[in-house]
Amino acid sequence: MKNTPNFEFEIAAPQPVCGVDEVGRGPWAGPVTAAAVILDPARIPAGLNDSKKLTKARREALFTEIMATATVSIASASVQEIDEINILQATFLAMKRAVEGLEVQPHFALIDGNKIPPNLPCTAQAIIKGDSRSLSIAAASIVAKVTRDRLMCDLSATYPGYGWETNVGYGTKAHQEGLARLGITPHHRVSFKPIHKMLC
Repeated sequence: MKNTPNFEFEIAAPQPVCGVDEVGRGPWAGPVTAAAVILDPARIPAGLNDSKKLTKARREALFTEIMATATVSIASASVQEIDEINILQATFLAMKRAVEGLEVQPHFALIDGNKIPPNLPCTAQAIIKGDSRSLSIAAASIVAKVTRDRLMCDLSATYPGYGWETNVGYGTKAHQEGLARLGITPHHRVSFKPIHKMLC
């Protein structure tokens, strides 16, 4: 049976409860972006799922619906922060910022993955493959991905030649060719091995 997210984790948790997810751990360029979402049980958008399982058009449509019906906070950790404290700690930082930024402070957070970020302002539960199991985390995964994809597309206009408008900073062939031809930008993660090698 195919996994589809439901609201069971949310119902079992102290209210209000937020779902938290991030995007951008693997790319060679750009920030890591997290979202925290408190869904309104009476207005949950239909078709929420792990953002990776949705088409771009579906993600964009759901993003608009989530932003109109839910309490949402979006936060990032910069390339400089990623290089300084490493990608895992930067991911935790972005998630913490997203939870802290919610207009309604949650009593509980559902976190995608197997680790809970330190120093969250509320109790939390880590859920492996949470974006396929919890509707709130699925919503957060959509918000984080659409936000970061748009940012990388905007950055590609300032730094053309790396293919960020399509690869969103991942180390694709187009990105590698851009690096070989144009060199490193301020938005590249110099602590990541392929970029670090270019500096040696």
